[in-house]
This record gives sequence, C-alpha cells and structure tokens, in this order.
Amino acid sequence: MVLPGIFKPKKTSEPLPKKSSNSREHPSPSRRSVSKSPTKSLKESDSRSQHRKYSSRSSSRNFLNTDTHPLNLPPEERERKRSAMSAPTDPPPTPMDVDQDGDASSASSSPPPTDPTSYSDANGSTNDADMEGPTSPVPPPHRFKPTTSPPAKPALDPEECKALGNKYYKNNDFVRAIAEYTKALSVEPQSVTYLSNRAAAFISANRFDEALADSKQAQDLEPQNAKVLYRLARIYVLLGRPSEAVDVLDHIATFQTVTQAERAAATEMQTHIKQAEEALRRGTTGSMVIHALDKVERALGSGVEKPRKWQLMRGEAYLKMGNINSLGDAQGVAMSLLRKNSKDPEALVLRGRALYAQGENEKALQHFREALNCDPDYKDGLKYLRLVQKLERMKEEGNTAFKTGKYKQAVELYGQALAVDPNNKGINSKLHQNRAMASIKLKDYKSAISDCDRAIALDSTYVKARKTRARALGESGNWDEAVRELKAIAESNPSEPGIQKEVHNAELELKKSKRKDYYKLLGVEKDASENEIKKAYRKLAIVHHPDKNPDDESAAEKFKEIGEAYECLSDPQKRARYDSGEDLIDP
Repeated sequence: MVLPGIFKPKKTSEPLPKKSSNSREHPSPSRRSVSKSPTKSLKESDSRSQHRKYSSRSSSRNFLNTDTHPLNLPPEERERKRSAMSAPTDPPPTPMDVDQDGDASSASSSPPPTDPTSYSDANGSTNDADMEGPTSPVPPPHRFKPTTSPPAKPALDPEECKALGNKYYKNNDFVRAIAEYTKALSVEPQSVTYLSNRAAAFISANRFDEALADSKQAQDLEPQNAKVLYRLARIYVLLGRPSEAVDVLDHIATFQTVTQAERAAATEMQTHIKQAEEALRRGTTGSMVIHALDKVERALGSGVEKPRKWQLMRGEAYLKMGNINSLGDAQGVAMSLLRKNSKDPEALVLRGRALYAQGENEKALQHFREALNCDPDYKDGLKYLRLVQKLERMKEEGNTAFKTGKYKQAVELYGQALAVDPNNKGINSKLHQNRAMASIKLKDYKSAISDCDRAIALDSTYVKARKTRARALGESGNWDEAVRELKAIAESNPSEPGIQKEVHNAELELKKSKRKDYYKLLGVEKDASENEIKKAYRKLAIVHHPDKNPDDESAAEKFKEIGEAYECLSDPQKRARYDSGEDLIDP
C-alpha cells in the first residue's frame, strides 16, 4: 500500500502524461457521477501506477542528491529557488481534468490533500517540500567534538623512581641508581631531594663534577639546607678545592653549629697548601713542598686529576731540589701539562727552566720564546729569557778567552757569569770547573782545587770536575791524593773513557815525585828551555862551589846534586827518559 503523503507533488523537467483531447477544462457535474466501465478503470489504475513510480523516482533522486540541497547552492540560486517555491502552485488535478480514459473512481476515492505542507513521511519527518519552503532550511547534523580532554596521567611516578633508586644505591649499583633519580628529575626537575640523592650516587660512582653540578643546583633552590651544603663542602674537598669548602662551612655556621671534626678535612688540606706556598716563597728546600703536596693529594677523590696549581708547585719544588733526578721529575710535570695544552705558557717556562738547569741553554731559550709567543705579557717568560741570554753570552766570552790563551781574562769572565744566577746549580757547577781549568794554566792550583770543590758540591755526579781536581792536586805536588781521587772515580764510574790510563799516569807521577827532582834542584820549570837550564846551573854552581864554602859540607853535597841534575837535563835523550819515567820502569 502506498501512503498518499510520502512523495510530494513536484514539478519536474519530464513531461507529465497528456490529457485526452476529448477532455474539457470544465466538465459538467453530471459527468463525475457517471460510473466507469471495468476497462476504463483498469487503464486509469495503470496510469496512476506509472505516475506514482515516476514521482517516487524523482523524489528519491532529489532527496539523495546532495548537490540539490539548498545549503550547497550559491546564494543567488538559493534565493531564486526559495522565491519560486513560495509562489502559488497549480491546484492538484480534479476528476474533471482527468482524461475520460483515466480512473475517475480511483481519483475520487483518494483525493489529494488540500495543503501540500501537511504531508509527512512514514517516520513523521517533514518531507522535501518542507525543506524547500520559505522558512530557513535546517542545516545537516554535525558530529559533536568535546572542547576539553581530561588531563593525561603521568608516564612516570617520581616517588617510585626514587624508591627504586634508593634500593639500587644500597646495593652499590650506582649506575642504575643514577638512572632512576634522573627519571624522577625528568618529572620534577626542581626537586631538591632527587638532586641530592643523585649527587650522593655520583659521589659513590666517582663522578665528582656531576655531583658538584647537582649539589650547586640544590643549593640554589634551598640555600639553608644543611645536608645539601655539607655534601657540597665534601665534594669541594674531593676535587682539591679546600678554600671553597671552607667558605661553604662558614655559610653553614651562620645558621647552625659546625664542629671541628666537620671542618677537619677542608682545613687540613688548606693548611698544607699554604705551607707549600710559603716554602716556595721563602726559597727553602723543595722537599718540604713535596711532602706537603703528597699529603693533600692523598685526600683527593678517586680518579680526580691533580689541580694545575698543585702540579706547577710540584714542578717548582723539583727545580729547587736541583739534582739530576728532580730535574727529570720537573720535566715530567711540565710535559704532563703540555700534553693537555701545548700553549700553556707556565708549563713551557717550567720545562725551559728544567732544561736550563741541565745546561741545555739553547732548548731552554726556545721554550721561553714560545711561552712569550703564547702570552707576550708573561713576565716570567721574559725574565728567564733575558737571564739565560746574558749568562750564555758571558759563558761564551770566557770560553773564547780560554781558547785564545787569555787565562786571566777567562777567570774574570767566568766569575762574572757565576754572579748572574747563583741558584742555577747545573750551570754554575760547569762555570766553576771551567774557571778551575784556567787557574791550572796560571799555576794557581789552590784556586783551581777550590773551584773544583764548589762544582762537586753543586753536582756530586760531575765527573769532569773530580778529574780536574785530581789534576790540580797532582800539579801542586800532591800526587798521593791525586791517585786516590782518580782510583775513586774509576771505581764509581768504570765506564768513564780514559780513566784507567789517567790512573796509571798518576801512579807514575807519584813514583817520579819520590825520586830526586832535577827541575826543582835547578829551580826551573819542567818546560824550561836548554838555555834556562844552563843559566840556572851556573848561578847555583857559583853559590854552592866548594871553594867558596870550604867549611860547609852541605854545600859540597848540594854542588854535587846540582851537577847531577844539569848532566841529566842538558842531555836531550836523558831528559826525555827522565820526563817519561822510563828510568824508573823495572827492566
């Protein structure tokens, strides 16, 4: 069954069924009451069925096609369509208008409604005519979207992370403890508790720089938190920064009592550092400085690098000690600093001073110049550069004078060079030895021995100075002591080149010194010429001649010895044998 109000009567572009040519616009009333034949009724029924199918297709197409919805039309088209729909429409067809062949009984039995707007579909909703009426169309429904969403639950619970971190910490699993505290801080980055806990874990893991960062952040958040401040002071001590640790403890003392036991570690380290600095300033022995630095370094945290200031102080102490081993240690300190920063002017000067103390002046000058290239205003670099340049110049002047036979001038120049830097043990020991050589040439054996003693005191391993001393002793006539010195050198340094030959020569000179000294009897030097020997003999022969000393038996004996000496030294062959000691060698 088809309900009469489902489809609206609507004008379409398709032609409606044509009226019969016999129909009239105004049929007579008597005609409506005329009964139809069965054939005509069947035709009219088919016509109405076709009309309903057509109307149903047109209405369904218009309803389903979204392009015909008023809201999808341009404003002008929408207004035009609204005006057209509001205009009066043709009245529904009456039985008088229907073709005589149509079904009049069907039309009369289902009269069309007088008001098209009263049609409703089977669901009770307004039909298409209602949507296209003069009133505003109802917009299509929209999906509802809530404007606010409920707050998301945090992915991590910081307290759970902290509890788990504490568990790992107690089990000495500091890496996992740090990871859990870090998770807690990712949720609450301003939590002093989490920062403090992670700092404690960092300390136990020997990661002191990270512990310092956490503790300082916690201090900024809670400046009066004593627990945080005590941990911060401890970290400063472990990093070798006692002054900052003392400052933190002094801050704690402004709001609560700090015991001596709590101050002990920081104050003890600070005291040792001050002692080392004072020892360097007074110029005392470097061993005291080394002792103080050894103590403070034992208080550093595991794996903490020694502060640069401490390393420089240690290098300075080694330089003051001045022996070969300590100079090597000073170079080691300097090289350690230069491996971290090759442009460190203080480390460059430290190594240059070690080289200068070892007598390698050219290399020392290179380091001082490089330090000034890194920092032209570095005063120590300029100071040592000028000092070494002056000392090197005066030393070379003394060497030149010695080589040219100007021994007296060489002695003076070496003396001036010794006054340039009295603290340089290495270079001064060499200068004393050089001056001793010049004094031997001047036959000033006493001064030569004195200079050698000073050189050995400055450097006990200076073999050349010991050999020069033995020579000076022998030349002065003390060959016994000279032999003992040379044998001691040979025993302590058996690999010393030529030492055995020197020992042999000294022993020969010792034997020669125990025989009659013909040169001494004549009063001439061992390098005296033949004429000098002859003149000396004649002069002494006149003085000790027996005719002039008839009652003096010693004069006769003296005259005899003078003649013996002249006989040996006046003969070149005999003199050569005498000088070489061949006459003393057993056949």
